[in-house]
Amino acid sequence: MLIRLRSALIALMVFLLLSATALPADEDVYSRARQRMIEQDIRGRGIRDAAVLGAMSRIPRHLFVPGNVRSRAYGDHPLPIGEGQTISQPYVVALMTEALKLRPGERVLEIGTGSGYQAAVLAEIVKEVYTIEIRRFLADRAGQTLKNLGYKNVSVRYADGYQGWEEHAPFDAIIITASANHIPLPLIKQLKEGGRLILPLGRTVYYQVLTLATKKKGELDVVQMGDVAFVPMVGEAQKER
Repeated sequence: MLIRLRSALIALMVFLLLSATALPADEDVYSRARQRMIEQDIRGRGIRDAAVLGAMSRIPRHLFVPGNVRSRAYGDHPLPIGEGQTISQPYVVALMTEALKLRPGERVLEIGTGSGYQAAVLAEIVKEVYTIEIRRFLADRAGQTLKNLGYKNVSVRYADGYQGWEEHAPFDAIIITASANHIPLPLIKQLKEGGRLILPLGRTVYYQVLTLATKKKGELDVVQMGDVAFVPMVGEAQKER
């Protein structure tokens, strides 16, 4: 009995030792992968905004994806996060964020929280982030992830993002991370004069046009930035206009 107890204690000590050394090793692997992503897929493809590069170099992207795809978290491609949704490829996250030309004191609205990763990138740059997710499971999980990582300037809401978040408007910038065939009127109204709004605009499920709109005298000045592929915005946005 004593021999068995000693063997069990030794096994436990070995397990704890291995566990203690595995985490730093894993984090080192993720850190190297994250820096490779920044240099090769973000900076290497033309992103120059220091705030965006800094934010994405600090955020543990692997903690925003399910465990079964965590090893691919820093590849430049979207990944499934459940509920038929994806986390956008890193370059597209960087491109959309840089296009908004964010400043530290600003307030940003995100439509389509998803994993919460884009909200974290925004939170590293601006003062306040309000993000809306129409799927409760994703909203709850993203909220918990952001809380665990210490983001106190992000508010997550379970709702249809089409109507925006009027009580916190107006917003300096709005980012829509799901495709829509039109820009929701409530979001235009909640955008500040001079504010910027970016979204994948188009009807097809295969690709859309990344579109940047700036509000000038109540109207939108629109610039098309190229083709992208996003999951569709659901709810009110699916109605024909």
